[in-house]
Amino acid sequence: MMMYGWIIGAILIVVLIVALGRGGIFQKNTGTTGGKSSNDSAMDTLKKRYAQGEIDKDEYEERKAELEK
Repeated sequence: MMMYGWIIGAILIVVLIVALGRGGIFQKNTGTTGGKSSNDSAMDTLKKRYAQGEIDKDEYEERKAELEK
């Protein structure tokens, strides 16, 4: 029974790594906040902020013109 201890230990380590991986521990931190996708373009982000009321029409138009340059 004692000679199988290392096998049980190895299995436990594999189970731990799989569990942590499924929990998202090893996923890259993209530096985004609020769960926003890193695939969003600047224009998409601007449109979302305007739609959510975070910025007014004047600021939206100004930033849109800046992005379209």
